[in-house]
Amino acid sequence: MSNDPTRLTNQPALTTSTGRSWLIVGGLFTAIALGVLIRLTVLPPVGVALVAAIVVAVLYLGMLVVRFTVHPGRRRLGLLAVGMIGIALVSLVATGIVTAAAWNL
Repeated sequence: MSNDPTRLTNQPALTTSTGRSWLIVGGLFTAIALGVLIRLTVLPPVGVALVAAIVVAVLYLGMLVVRFTVHPGRRRLGLLAVGMIGIALVSLVATGIVTAAAWNL
């Protein structure tokens, strides 16, 4: 591995962070996603938005568990990133499904 400090994988912020920023951004994103998904629960297909809201909440709780149980370093930051990407994907797919179904009504 190269010691080049300009390489993306060698950035101190990506390897020595506590993960607090992931939790803050993840919390904001979760709040927005839940706000949208909860409002979509009244639209068909029934249950899609509700299940997605539950999954988003569980993913964020998982991020909290990772932050306080996994030792600091790349592994913790990688798991927090995966959680954040999971929240984004679940909310995007569920919103797309509900929107497509509502569009076809």
